[in-house]
Amino acid sequence: MSSIGVARAPLSSARTLTFVISIAAFSILMPATACADASTASFAFAAKNYAKALVELKALADQGDANSQYRLGVMYFQGLGVLVDEPLAAKWFEKAAEQGVSEAQAMLGLMYSEGRGVVQNQTQAAAWYRKSAELGNAAAQAALGNLYLNGTGVDQDDTVAAEWYQKAANQGFGGAQFNLGNMYLHGKGVPKDDEQAANWYRKAAEQGNAAAQFNLGNMFFQGTGVPHDEAQASAWYRKAADQGVAEAQFTLGFMYASGRGEPQNQIQAAAWYLKAAEQGNPAAQFSLGLMYDLGTTTPRNDSQAVQWYRKAAEQNNIQAQFNLGNMYFSGRGVMQDDVKAIEWWRKAAEQGVPQAQFNLGVMYSAGRGVPMDSGSAVHWWRKASSQGNSDAKRMLDELAQKGQMQKK
Repeated sequence: MSSIGVARAPLSSARTLTFVISIAAFSILMPATACADASTASFAFAAKNYAKALVELKALADQGDANSQYRLGVMYFQGLGVLVDEPLAAKWFEKAAEQGVSEAQAMLGLMYSEGRGVVQNQTQAAAWYRKSAELGNAAAQAALGNLYLNGTGVDQDDTVAAEWYQKAANQGFGGAQFNLGNMYLHGKGVPKDDEQAANWYRKAAEQGNAAAQFNLGNMFFQGTGVPHDEAQASAWYRKAADQGVAEAQFTLGFMYASGRGEPQNQIQAAAWYLKAAEQGNPAAQFSLGLMYDLGTTTPRNDSQAVQWYRKAAEQNNIQAQFNLGNMYFSGRGVMQDDVKAIEWWRKAAEQGVPQAQFNLGVMYSAGRGVPMDSGSAVHWWRKASSQGNSDAKRMLDELAQKGQMQKK
């Protein structure tokens, strides 16, 4: 059989992370207090004397003080000095929201959106987010943008989504800045503008938004909206990687492995691949398998290569599927098994991997792991040849010379 080869090059992750607004971004803000009793409650709250704060706030809330009602909702929502009680939190948030406390309106929108303490109702969520957003609450503006982007509780409208993201982004809300960058990058609701995308990604990235850091790294790596600068790309990938973004960890590994933006260092590459692989990133799993397969940083370890190839292959990584087929064919790290080899090669072949298509043709031609079938052999060789696979072209030429070629 002709050499089966190995898929050697990991695919660099060039995809962008899209549209993330974490509910954790809803800061529990404390509106200013107006009276001495409220100030006493606020001081107790700030000092984490929650037992005293609870007594003071409850008395004021019962008298209709809106800010105290909101604070009381916060205590029950977060379990500050009391057991978490989301229905009771929702009750107090609603009382404050009805009196125009924008933070309470935003929290009530969140609770309806997620069905926390109330029956989930996206229309109600949108209504409360809108009230808060119209009062200038940046988190509510960003959340309302998400609802319009996804058509949740409102009619889907990219333009309106972008308008709300813009309002929140102008107030420095990192999640909205990130999402506005995505809107400009993809031309959703605004004209496509790579420079604006990079500008908003940078604003979010500088506030520590990990997804924006990763996407800004991609912009520098590709030279999209900013000058091509692999050192800058690597610096932003590192910031995102340090925050646990698996795609960034993989890509930083790729930068070290290929010496792009970083001095080439296979040990560093393996370390970052491992971090991403342990989070389930299939490209990193494949890359780590390849390093064990080739003995890049340590003596070759076939069983470890198979382990990581399998994890990636089961997530439909076509390079891993091809290489796992190779391992079964050669009996490296696993018991030799032609049927299993064909199973994995077929998965890769059906997704267009030419060497896998060629290998399937060989197996059908020889009757290894499948019944001998020259028609199927030719079928797969033609597919591989059409993608420039020279081995497949040679096999087809030999059949043609022998007059054994079947018509298409």
